[in-house]
Amino acid sequence: MKDLYRGSLVRLSDESPEILAKFFVQWNRDTEQHRLADSDPAQLWSAKKIKEFIEKDAENNQNSFRFCIRTLADDTLIGGVGLWIRSWHHADSMLGISIGDRNYWGRGYGSEAVALMVQYAFLELNLRRVTLGLHAYNERALKTYEKVGFKLEGCMRGEGLRDGVRYDSLWMGILREEWSPRS
Repeated sequence: MKDLYRGSLVRLSDESPEILAKFFVQWNRDTEQHRLADSDPAQLWSAKKIKEFIEKDAENNQNSFRFCIRTLADDTLIGGVGLWIRSWHHADSMLGISIGDRNYWGRGYGSEAVALMVQYAFLELNLRRVTLGLHAYNERALKTYEKVGFKLEGCMRGEGLRDGVRYDSLWMGILREEWSPRS
């Protein structure tokens, strides 16, 4: 059987709210990272507020599967990835990822974490579809998702606004029958 949580570069892990809060506070200070991963306005949160949010979210979200991303080489916590079940009946989910530590951008860690989550979705949760959204200006993310096998499914023209400029939002998906497991 495959190790669902380990690739050649990263492993998926769980961390305490205290550890997560410590790292999220650091990553939250990087507004470029925030603007690549989120459409909400950037804002600074304290470690206490982040810890409380994580604890509350864990209690109230039975249909989410969240993991931390750690490097295999030095066991560094570099980001997070998660699946949110939109419908068990339709076997449909949304995927989100953020590599918070910019020292690990563009080096394959995000691609492998996404591939591990897709594998988890199809092999462990028996889902049929994984969907995700991204900002059209995030070209690195687009290449990552295409590398894993996601297909462009739609574009919401001018959906977002950053620095006074409208941008498009893209929607991508991968179906179980399109997925090719990597050994």
